[in-house]
Amino acid sequence: MTSDPEQDNSMMAVDDDGLDEISPLTLGQYYQRLFPQELYYRWLNYNGKVPTTEFTHREFSFTINDGVYIRYQSFKDSEDFQRELLRLSPSKIDIGAIFTAQPKHAKSLQPGVFKPVSKELVFDIDMTDYDEVRTCCQGGDICTRCWKFMVVAMHVLDRALREDFGFEKIMWVYSGRRGVHCWVCDDRARRLDDTGRKAVVGYLALIRGGAEQGKKVNLTQRGGQHPHILRSMEIVEEYFEDILLIDQEIMLTKERWTKILAALPDEELRKFLDAQWSRRPDRSSVEKWSEMIDAVDRKAAKRGSKFGLSTFERDMMLQLVYPRLDENVTTHLNHLLKSPFCIHPKTGRVCTPIAADQFDSYDPMEVPTLSQLLREINALSVQEESSGNNGSGTTAMAKYIKVFEDFVASLGQASESQNSSSQKQNSLDF
Repeated sequence: MTSDPEQDNSMMAVDDDGLDEISPLTLGQYYQRLFPQELYYRWLNYNGKVPTTEFTHREFSFTINDGVYIRYQSFKDSEDFQRELLRLSPSKIDIGAIFTAQPKHAKSLQPGVFKPVSKELVFDIDMTDYDEVRTCCQGGDICTRCWKFMVVAMHVLDRALREDFGFEKIMWVYSGRRGVHCWVCDDRARRLDDTGRKAVVGYLALIRGGAEQGKKVNLTQRGGQHPHILRSMEIVEEYFEDILLIDQEIMLTKERWTKILAALPDEELRKFLDAQWSRRPDRSSVEKWSEMIDAVDRKAAKRGSKFGLSTFERDMMLQLVYPRLDENVTTHLNHLLKSPFCIHPKTGRVCTPIAADQFDSYDPMEVPTLSQLLREINALSVQEESSGNNGSGTTAMAKYIKVFEDFVASLGQASESQNSSSQKQNSLDF
């Protein structure tokens, strides 16, 4: 893992004590005393207390503590689901699609009869996909500096989903370690087939190419005027200097600035800037970026836009900060995604929801661990715990439960506007 001279003391640390306490016994206590069972059922049933096929035909998968992965689980009601949770105490729950029949009967059905018919439109953003641009951490590690990439991703995608597609029922969830998940729960989103989901991803995904490719965003002049690009650039510009140039010092060393210069479509300019910075390597990333953009602008004014210089700054800012999507998670209807309120096995942290008005204030370092929650719940008196459904409202889980409760309540409200006019007006092509 590479790092700048001044280390960030807020790097995500694994709670060793918490991991020692992740066992079927402690997970069973969590599911019995802290897991928001009633709200969880109301979310996935989408229609009150009476079980519907939205819940009974839903696939769940359980990972048991010894690593056994059990697919095609389904349940007749909330009580049935809770009984199995307490019996198996899974270390992980994944949520899949709603099928034409109950998934638990999948093996007994004729081929072609058992098909997925709907599922939330989901997105998965993993911090490891930013390893080529973040310098503070690598792999599974995160800190408050690189978490800002997730903040930008949530802002950009949330606004696009609401303003360009007219979706309203959107829940963001911290993965428990190094990323975020998005669940779009509008009926129209849940009914999308694979082709429709692929079209949404195609609209949102801008970054193309692997680590060896220098320039990964290539928009035309006209494409750069698309409302989604203009709006995304407003967000990117707000965070760019703070994240890339100050926190990440993306051009601090020759190794780092060489990667940036590799995207410049002008060899003469690349050599000029490399020589200039090699003579004065101590200049900050803010200064180097400014010098590079000034040089690009001067040359673009002389030679015109055909060399790709006129759009270089915009394209590079998007390349470095714009959300990086795991497209396969979104495009396939039968793809499962980790459930909210799981306990992450590597960190012991709860996968907690993030309110749309808390993107900037949400701190993954403050998310409670299983061991912390069990200490808190065990400290409660019998009278305090017996006053509610469980003790989650008096622990560090309380504020996350409130976010989830507000979201579930919103699902029962009649949509004031399923306005897709912006989707119709704005082309999906850049």
